[in-house]
Amino acid sequence: MYRSHNCGELNASHINQEVTLAGWVQKSRDKGFMNWVDLRDRYGITQLLFDESRSEKSVFELAKTLGREFVVKVKGTVIEREAKNKNIATGEIEILVKEMTILNAALTPPFTIEDETDGGEDIRMKYRYLDIRRNPVKNSLLFRHKVAQAVRNYLSNLDFCEVETPYLIKSTPEGARDFVVPSRMNEGQFYALPQSPQTFKQLLMVGGMDKYFQIVKCFRDEDLRADRQPEFTQIDCEMAFVEQEDILNVFEGLTRHLLKEIKGIEVEKFPRITYDYAMKTYGNDKPDIRFDMKFGELNEVAKHKEFPVFNSAELVVGIAAPNCANYTRKEIDALIDWVKRPQVGASGMVYVKCEADGTYKSSVDKFYDQDDLAKWAEITGAKAGDMIFVLSGPADKTRTQLSALRMELATRLGLRNPAEFAPLWVVDFPLLELDEESGRWHAMHHPFTSPKPEDMELLATNPGKVRANAYDMVLNGNEIGGGSIRIHDKATQQLMFKYLGFTEEEARNQFGFLMDAFQFGAPPHGGLAFGLDRLVAILGGQETIRDFIAFPKNNSGRDVMIDAPSVIDDLQLNELHIKVDLK
Repeated sequence: MYRSHNCGELNASHINQEVTLAGWVQKSRDKGFMNWVDLRDRYGITQLLFDESRSEKSVFELAKTLGREFVVKVKGTVIEREAKNKNIATGEIEILVKEMTILNAALTPPFTIEDETDGGEDIRMKYRYLDIRRNPVKNSLLFRHKVAQAVRNYLSNLDFCEVETPYLIKSTPEGARDFVVPSRMNEGQFYALPQSPQTFKQLLMVGGMDKYFQIVKCFRDEDLRADRQPEFTQIDCEMAFVEQEDILNVFEGLTRHLLKEIKGIEVEKFPRITYDYAMKTYGNDKPDIRFDMKFGELNEVAKHKEFPVFNSAELVVGIAAPNCANYTRKEIDALIDWVKRPQVGASGMVYVKCEADGTYKSSVDKFYDQDDLAKWAEITGAKAGDMIFVLSGPADKTRTQLSALRMELATRLGLRNPAEFAPLWVVDFPLLELDEESGRWHAMHHPFTSPKPEDMELLATNPGKVRANAYDMVLNGNEIGGGSIRIHDKATQQLMFKYLGFTEEEARNQFGFLMDAFQFGAPPHGGLAFGLDRLVAILGGQETIRDFIAFPKNNSGRDVMIDAPSVIDDLQLNELHIKVDLK
């Protein structure tokens, strides 16, 4: 037996018991006649005592050879600790060691295995198995497990059935590049790794499974950032004989359940807003509503004066930043420089200070009087002590710029509290979006999303105005889930393919299996997928997903621990009938 207890469970009730523990040496403190060693496992730390007067000489001497991260097994007696440590669960006791076996010696780790480590990100990624021993990473993985179990329990209690779908599938256009896998047995042909189980979950509905889910790996070959990985995990769900309202209710319930179960938080409000409202009011389709700063459109009160910048702009729009009227000119200039950065792209910014005495001071006082500026304050909701920031230019571009400024101000003002949660639904997305370069329409979600029935006639006359039966779940400014009611009949699906520019042959070649299935009695169905990695990170109060993934890739898509991707030998390439040409 390697252990009778773990390193986090012993307390004063175990005093005088004989126990066996096993784990890693966290650190040791050699005082000559006494040696204390902290023994660590996943569950906690227990202090070991090697006493020259009470321990066997061989055991006492062996303890002096221990290094950091040695793996040991000890037997001994639980005794009361003289200097108690209230910061750990085992702080009232220690183990007087009678026997010890070194199970494995260890090299000195390249960084300290402590909560606050001296290791940079690159070295910790290379030795990820050591990084996992640290509490922040270990606890993140345990937290992820807790969330996943809560999801499984909730959905299983609603009669959802967990079904696995294939990883080696057919390449289909879903918006990002596929990872492809050559087939040795089918020369010149390739599988693709799934960007989502989209068509399979629809086929499960055709198969009568009624309520499906799985927590599944998905793959997209796209440029990475803090909240993206080439392989990621979805909570994938589909339901038959449902309308949009049915799905929103189920997954609003799941979100409420997770917030209560995991965070102990009851969510009072769960608003629903349209895509158009989100874009007009917040400048993006995943607004953070933990704070206000809604957009105020100022065209009617800012144009037709003597200020040419506003007169020539398609849109003049502002936000009221709370309690910022005391900003110095240096602070204001720094914000103007921030919006002028290439990443934001504004050409300049106008500001209005809302003074405590009810007057206004702006950077355009030459063109606007106090009555004009009071109207700006009314439209943006600015109060005494606030600062109004105004951008102008092409409508879509300016909204995007102001959205970036809104989030930056919220961060600087401490309004993005990670312990506060503000979920909402965004609904009524456009079905199609126009690619200006190719002049072709593309599905904003995917080709299987159903149009709003009342908008079907617009497909022929004004495709850009057709709304999708689609919805996104947003939490704290992050899209954590999205889905739609699907097309379930062949005629509508063929029509959709037509407007997306597929020839009949192309549609048949890529999606013939789904079209065939629709001819055998496909029920009305719809679904949703949550991004588990992102959901867990937000619930855990973090901005990035990497620490919640056991073995993540870096920003180049590399696993530096196992050195992947890597070159494969000529024999494997020849079997696959592949020649690598790097020219």
